[in-house]
Amino acid sequence: MPSVQAPGLAAGSRPAGSRINRWLGHSATKPVGVALALLPLAWLVWAAFTDQLGANPAEALIRSLGDWTIRFLVLVLAITPLRTVTGWVALARLRRMVGLFVFFYACLHLLAYAWFDMEFSVPAVVDDVIKRPFILVGFLGWLLLLVLAATSFNRAIRAMGAQRWQLLHRAVYAIAGLAVLHFFWMRSGKNDFTEVAVYAGLFSALLGWRLWRWLSKPRAA
Repeated sequence: MPSVQAPGLAAGSRPAGSRINRWLGHSATKPVGVALALLPLAWLVWAAFTDQLGANPAEALIRSLGDWTIRFLVLVLAITPLRTVTGWVALARLRRMVGLFVFFYACLHLLAYAWFDMEFSVPAVVDDVIKRPFILVGFLGWLLLLVLAATSFNRAIRAMGAQRWQLLHRAVYAIAGLAVLHFFWMRSGKNDFTEVAVYAGLFSALLGWRLWRWLSKPRAA
């Protein structure tokens, strides 16, 4: 892959930036990325089989899968700012993969909830969604992720057109808001909002950066 220098980077930063772009563009980068993204799941499976999840392993598993969903969501939203600031343009080729892992962990989170809390009872799940707002918010976030995952492929982009596709995929910001609200309501029972504040701050900073970039663009007269 040819080396690319981001506009505004100092000349002395070119070798390091070019080298990182070459690494990111290597054919092994995506398989390594997949392996790294699966490590949290591997650890959770190992912890479950070795009784390392504490007194309530089902709850620990459900919440850990939710935590990893929101962490990957932070990561996918951080790719564009990081790419722009550092000039590591090859990061863009990893964005779709990371986005699909957000959906993957969200599906596992939903599956663990339906299995351990609801024993795969569809009526019980529906009743829980209706009665508990934080479950409803989480389910709405998952539905939006489902739409984005189903339209994340080149065929969908060609069918929809790039502009409409980009407009649809801005729903990721709504998903981030729903994720924080879901987390907030879930933690409200224990009155523990430290992690909620951290994720809310991260999402606010990432969204604020995008808003600043949009407002900074020159407008046609």
